[in-house]
Amino acid sequence: MNKRNAVTPFGWKIKQKLVEKQIDQKTFCETYHIPPSRLSNLIHGTRRAKKHRTQVFQLLGIEE
Repeated sequence: MNKRNAVTPFGWKIKQKLVEKQIDQKTFCETYHIPPSRLSNLIHGTRRAKKHRTQVFQLLGIEE
């Protein structure tokens, strides 16, 4: 059975901003050259990914 990690509070903020901008995760990653796995790591909290975390938060206008 495949266990999925829950979405973190920061992950919900990322998802909310993507919905507000009407862009899906794949398109966002392709547009800004962010590996999809890193965005997923940020959403689920499985890895810090500091470099990409800062970039995603700046692009989406999220305060830490």
